[in-house]
Amino acid sequence: MDKMIHSSLSAMQGIMARQTAIANNMANASTTGFRAEIVNAKAKHLSSAELDSRAMAHERVLAADMTSGSVTVTGRALDIALDGDAMLSVQGPDGEPAYTRRGDLQLGETGLVTTGAGDPVLGEGGPLIIPPADRISIAKDGDVWILPQGDTTGQMQQIDRLALVSFTGSDIVKGNDNLFRVRDGGALPADADARLTSGSLEGSNVNMTAALVDMIEASRAWQTQVKLLSTAKDIDSSGASLMQLPNN
Repeated sequence: MDKMIHSSLSAMQGIMARQTAIANNMANASTTGFRAEIVNAKAKHLSSAELDSRAMAHERVLAADMTSGSVTVTGRALDIALDGDAMLSVQGPDGEPAYTRRGDLQLGETGLVTTGAGDPVLGEGGPLIIPPADRISIAKDGDVWILPQGDTTGQMQQIDRLALVSFTGSDIVKGNDNLFRVRDGGALPADADARLTSGSLEGSNVNMTAALVDMIEASRAWQTQVKLLSTAKDIDSSGASLMQLPNN
């Protein structure tokens, strides 16, 4: 009975983690460049110096689905869709480099360029800052060109280049802020072959139909574990009644 209770509680904790990931995926079904989270189970052994008791099921977010989302043409100069496995370097909340597929770039009043989530975009020289300009253009290789404000020559000037990287061959993990980082710290090297499509946005790769099915399955799995706990309680009550001494 003890094993049944703990096994059910372990399963319920895993189901809660799965439901949290599914809910996050569904909430970001329309978020630009979002990568769906993948939850999986692994054995977590309970052991001591005297005895290896059992292996409990432990579910958590292990990875992200890195398949590409659909690309929509917007015509906006600061919208970019990253090609292949390219990623955009940004400055995370902790000040360290992080990576994203989100390409809805925004230009602040100070000229600082951020993603739609507010993360500062990095160029080859640090945070990308665009001076006042009449026109902005981002080339396929990430070069940022502007026509300075009031310039009548019509000649575009390059001011920086987006810090584009590739995650191929690197171990990256997705954080709760939806940014990717190198496992155990560090930074990805610049990728000179990385390319992007300007004037377009890549959407989320969340499959809403599959997410709804997963949510229903998780709900049913939760109900099954609740029934197992109820059964364990009934077994315990029956055992206790058998152990009672008859009254003489």
